[in-house]
Amino acid sequence: MEYSDIDFNKKNILITGGAGFIGSNLAFYFQDNYPDANIVVFDKFRNEETFDNGNLKSFGHFKNLIGFRGTVISGDITNKEDIKKLADYEFDYIFHKAAISDTTVSDQKIMIDTNVNAFVDLLEMAKKMKSVMVYASSAATYGDSDRFSIGYEQPNNAYGFSKLMMDNIAKKYIKDCDISIVGLRYFNVYGEREFFKNKTSSMVLQFGLQLLRGENAKLFKGSDKIKRDFIYIKDVIQANIKACKPKKSGIYNVGTGKARSFQDIVDILKKELNIKREDLYIPNPYEKQYQFFTEADISLSREYLDYEPRYSLEEGIKAYLPEIKRIFEAEGR
Repeated sequence: MEYSDIDFNKKNILITGGAGFIGSNLAFYFQDNYPDANIVVFDKFRNEETFDNGNLKSFGHFKNLIGFRGTVISGDITNKEDIKKLADYEFDYIFHKAAISDTTVSDQKIMIDTNVNAFVDLLEMAKKMKSVMVYASSAATYGDSDRFSIGYEQPNNAYGFSKLMMDNIAKKYIKDCDISIVGLRYFNVYGEREFFKNKTSSMVLQFGLQLLRGENAKLFKGSDKIKRDFIYIKDVIQANIKACKPKKSGIYNVGTGKARSFQDIVDILKKELNIKREDLYIPNPYEKQYQFFTEADISLSREYLDYEPRYSLEEGIKAYLPEIKRIFEAEGR
């Protein structure tokens, strides 16, 4: 499915974090729709290093790229020598998805080094190459805000703060540089190729696997009142492609504009799987740093990106279920 009138064939495209969830989906979007595009994936790839919360430091996985025919470069965006590996290219488009995306990481230094400081190096590269820059921001910038519009940010964790700092830097470059720069504030993304995010994968996948294992879905108490803006991966890819030709550089929300509850997810999954089973309600251990409500204001995204979400939560889960079943059968978990 093509989302733009841009012909990406014969264009040089860089995707940082290209072995991760969103990055790998982008790589295959270009490969499938523009077979003559020159796609370069740059990723740290996973090893066994973990943060103090026990989660992996990198989620990039080769299995997300099986079938990919472009160029793969192993590198760390915080390592200037690794970034130099990209200097021989003249990129037309840079999709910057590499980041620490785990909201429970408490190491503030590594969060800022990775998400903020390395971003400047990539912006300088885009400036030099006159590349279009599309980068991943986050709804975590809003934190405890009760408005999910640009200008109402109140991040309540280091991750959200780091993404807000990225947005502030981007605004300066937009003002001073003659290149197109778009930051996309993703809300709760779910869909294919997220399995290797492990514990940080979406609750759509986690609930789906729990149910397929014959377990009760484990929900936080009050989950019928905990609402988020859940966005299917194909709509996220649409937003990235539309961001390549914006009417105006800037920061834009990527969501559906409709908050749904975690209970809704479980109810939809049980209906699609024809499962009648009681749910299990547990205390929320993240209550002090938890967003209990998110709902994207996508008015600016509609106006300047021509972005329009195509998948409701019901439609997204239905489209995703064959992959959830495949994961269950292949991984046994």
